[in-house]
Amino acid sequence: MTADLLVHRELGLTDDELDQIRAELGREPTYTELAMFSVMWSEHCSYKSSRLHLTKLPSKGDAILVGPGEGAGIIEVAPGVAVAWKAESHNHPSFVEPFNGAATGVGGIIRDIVSMGARPIALMDSLRFGELDDPRTRYLMDGVVHGISSYGNSVGVPTVGGETAFEDCYADNPLVNVACLGVVEHKLMQGRATGTGNKVLLFGSSTGRDGIGGASVLASAGFDDSSMEKRPSVQVGDPFSEKLLIEASLELVARDLIVGLQDLGAGGISCPASEMAAKAGTGIYLTADDVHLREQEMQPFEIMISESQERMLAIVEPRCVDEALAVCAHWGVPARVIGEVTSSDRLEVDVGGDTVADVPARALADAAPVLDRARQRPEWIDDLQASPNGGDPPEDLAGALSTLLASPSICSKRWVWEQYDHMIFLGTIGPPGGDAAVIRLPDREVAVAISTDGPGRYCYLDPCDGARLAVAESARNVAAAGARPVAITNCLNLGNPEDPEVMWQFGEVIRGISDACNALGTPVTGGNVSFYNETKGRPIYPTPVIGMLGVLDSYRTAVGVGFVEEGHQILLLGSTDPGDFGGSEYAKMIHRIVAGTPPKLDLQAERSLHLLLHSAATQGLMASCHDLSHGGAAVALVECAMAAHLGFSVDISDVCPQGEPHSAWFSETPSRAVVSCAEEHVETLAGLAATHRVPLSLIGVTGGSDLDFGPFAIELTTVEEITERALPNTLSASMDR
Repeated sequence: MTADLLVHRELGLTDDELDQIRAELGREPTYTELAMFSVMWSEHCSYKSSRLHLTKLPSKGDAILVGPGEGAGIIEVAPGVAVAWKAESHNHPSFVEPFNGAATGVGGIIRDIVSMGARPIALMDSLRFGELDDPRTRYLMDGVVHGISSYGNSVGVPTVGGETAFEDCYADNPLVNVACLGVVEHKLMQGRATGTGNKVLLFGSSTGRDGIGGASVLASAGFDDSSMEKRPSVQVGDPFSEKLLIEASLELVARDLIVGLQDLGAGGISCPASEMAAKAGTGIYLTADDVHLREQEMQPFEIMISESQERMLAIVEPRCVDEALAVCAHWGVPARVIGEVTSSDRLEVDVGGDTVADVPARALADAAPVLDRARQRPEWIDDLQASPNGGDPPEDLAGALSTLLASPSICSKRWVWEQYDHMIFLGTIGPPGGDAAVIRLPDREVAVAISTDGPGRYCYLDPCDGARLAVAESARNVAAAGARPVAITNCLNLGNPEDPEVMWQFGEVIRGISDACNALGTPVTGGNVSFYNETKGRPIYPTPVIGMLGVLDSYRTAVGVGFVEEGHQILLLGSTDPGDFGGSEYAKMIHRIVAGTPPKLDLQAERSLHLLLHSAATQGLMASCHDLSHGGAAVALVECAMAAHLGFSVDISDVCPQGEPHSAWFSETPSRAVVSCAEEHVETLAGLAATHRVPLSLIGVTGGSDLDFGPFAIELTTVEEITERALPNTLSASMDR
């Protein structure tokens, strides 16, 4: 049966794409084939608007074992020890159905890690919502946080940190980006259908109608008043089934029973079947009748593109099939052989003895059009950058600090992370809330530090410089924890790629990430691009979320944010520019301004700071370390004090003598950190800083119950009350409305 001539448009395919499909097949496509092309050639699966630009990102490095193109990047963190690291977005489903959208986002990224033969050991999220005075934002945030906690806690993978920020542009388009870390326990797997005659094993949950068209309906179009009608395209997850699936998959790998493995997510069975065959240069013959279903009378196209969760596809040698099925049965995981690998280079689908699809695997997986979309620098950006950046002095320094500490993006996120179990596996060193999460790898001395950062406001003002700052900030976070930054994953969240201004932003974001990764030695191991993040024609800020991974040779050298004991010296590392207020939290919260240019970043200075912090941590010179970012030095010092419930007395009048007093406290100049150390280590630290050419200022001492800033002072209990109660109070107020 061939497809109706106009059905392709309903499936999200253009007329030109239909012509290309006809050329690939040499005939009219069947309806099942057209549905398969619609998901595989969707923006979400094919990256047709971004592939041209993504090739400009650095992806090779001495520690990179597997780069972009597989389920996750693989990084060697010690001789013979490798981890998997990947981030994904689930923005659109989380807008339509926040609980299930976020939950299935967690499940999907976990399966990406498992598909590489790695055990998932940590999750980290990066969330963006609108302003909290909007009841719908409260509903979205509550659903997303509970979706993440419900799935992560139930499946048994700790959520160890992340970030939550608020901006009006995300009101109708929240960002739900989730990263997962795994450790390769036995051997590395990849998604390849090698070996003619090998069997195709589908195992995991049964296939239903949930999630049909998710990649093409939800993730590859913007939102409007009818968007809630897309709710059926949101999948429903089952974390308990996922836990069994994890164990079955890893046992299959450990017992060397499979030769290829890939998870089922966007695109359903069509995705791994076509991609695994295309990568191996083989074909796959599938019998859809053998797929275990949860609903009656499912059509062939539904079976092929359903995005039902908790499923994997494996390639098994015939001699291992019975044993592989037995492993799945042991874990209570349904499994069936649904086909075999062929030498035809084609993906063939049979139903009841009839062929409903016969497509070159390469055509589905790799032949989607690569678009060089028009790019145009927005006319409004020059005026925006030339506008005052909000760096005017406040009337009350103490009041300004209190306002910043109560702002939703800076205040304590305890309400969020206390819902997550961050101590599963007992490998997490320290609770969420620090610069980076440090994870000790099971039964090993080596540890990794992971962090996420995505300064959308900076990228709105200048997408290239904002992206550079995102990479620098995430690298600085892991360096502050004592780690050596080695690699990134990313989620690139932007508006409609059909808009030339959005594509200009995207190109600039890629340029900025590439610049920073090359300078800092942190290649890109993979990630995803999420376009069409806009509602009723209003795009979000360009928001590249960077997930940085750093390595500590020993978990014992990890450094925390909080001051450790009274009498320690407090040092400020790096230089402060009095004019770095563009896009700052101070400018937004005190003057209600988002304008100017982002803070100036010197990548060499940033790299030098990382080397200094890693060396100082390795030598045990620092008692605490905290990078300076949102809110500047004043907020960083408060956070160091609150983490240990220990006050301080500081004087930073000499740090920024050419600026107004508030410049030293609230400027967001990058490449800086606050360090505390025992007095006997000051001289050694100063010498190390001089070696790395990092400016160092001795600014104070820890101790007492007050935060003495010189020109003003605040009681420690007061700031703790402000920042800890800010988010719960705001959420309660919005619920009352």
